Amino acid sequence: MTLNVKLMKNLTVLICFILCAWAATARTWVVAPGTALSSIKAAISQARPFDTVLVRAGEYREGSLTVDKPLTLRGAGWPVLDGENKYQPLGIRSNYVSVSGFRVIRCGAQSMEDMAGIKVYNARNVYIFNNDLENNYFGIYLSASKHCWVSGNRLKSIGTVEQTAGNGIHAWKCDSVSITDNQIRGHRDGIYFEFVTNSFIARNYSEANIRYGLHFMFSHSDTYEHNTFIRNGSGVAVMYSRHVTMRHNTFAANLGGAAYGILLKDIQSSYMSDNEFIENTVAVFMEGCTRSLLERNVFRQNGWALKVQASCDNNTFRNNNFFANTFDVATNNQLVLNTFDKNYWDKYEGYDINRDQIGDVPYHPVSLFAMVSDQMPYAMLFWRSFTVFLLDRAEKVIPSLSPDQLRDNTPLMKPYIALLQ
Repeated sequence: MTLNVKLMKNLTVLICFILCAWAATARTWVVAPGTALSSIKAAISQARPFDTVLVRAGEYREGSLTVDKPLTLRGAGWPVLDGENKYQPLGIRSNYVSVSGFRVIRCGAQSMEDMAGIKVYNARNVYIFNNDLENNYFGIYLSASKHCWVSGNRLKSIGTVEQTAGNGIHAWKCDSVSITDNQIRGHRDGIYFEFVTNSFIARNYSEANIRYGLHFMFSHSDTYEHNTFIRNGSGVAVMYSRHVTMRHNTFAANLGGAAYGILLKDIQSSYMSDNEFIENTVAVFMEGCTRSLLERNVFRQNGWALKVQASCDNNTFRNNNFFANTFDVATNNQLVLNTFDKNYWDKYEGYDINRDQIGDVPYHPVSLFAMVSDQMPYAMLFWRSFTVFLLDRAEKVIPSLSPDQLRDNTPLMKPYIALLQ
């Protein structure tokens, strides 16, 4: 055994001993209205590292509270931290802090600082769970922090325009954070990641936010799965990022002239699988995307299932199911540098003579009218007219405008089974 290994083992034993000693001497400070200790600020000041401050039910208007030492801050009976539309109710400036059981309301707003109901500054190992946050500018804000958990919180705001609303859960310049099982409504973006790496977003419900249910900017090697994004300005935007994994999410009823289930802009080497896109104006809009794989997704009753711009290349679409979309695929150029393989298209009218469950003739998912309406949106007035029907039929017989190379050479005759189990 080397000297370094022995030193590491001895250091680990020493740390465990110190933590056990702290735990043995930790004290619980009980804060309650009308008692000798009725101030949360006083309890935090008197507490020693790793103590617990237990706050009983009541309304606490103490300006801006700051936790500056390792501490457990726990509410019993849903005590209220009220920012009175002037203050930031709770700031965390220490490692090893846990906050749970509070109702945090009416955070103030400033032009020079992003104020939040709960804000974490340059900290490690912070756990924020099971809190209600209402009518705050930003809800929960993680700044330059690492190894933090935000779980089981309910965040609600009444923002109406982007300029006067903050994000529900906001992470800036963070690493290894976990955002799970939260409910977010009425913010600018439900969840916002900027310069965030190696992080995990799961089982959140993000609804009726002004701009996006989830927004990525310059955030790499992150995963989001089993989330629901419904009735937002747009469901999700992943921008200027790489190695993002997106799977088992639901994107529904994100409707409007510039609304998407998901916007993928300038992303690289990412993976999207087993997602459901239901009744969105545009399910997936891709611009400047390269080397990404989209497989086993369901596109159902969207206006456009896929809008793939000419700036996208070397992406693969396989084993996806397309049901009852107005347009399956649209693009803005004849040049196609992406691969479509073994997808199910409900509009496919080919045949399968050898019964191998793969169509014997290729499927061209881009219709003439899809290209026309993309250039002239008002042309949608003529959708379902007999003239449009004749134009699309003629284009199928003698293709002239739609991109001939954008085709699925091996279309499935039946929906991909794994998605429907």
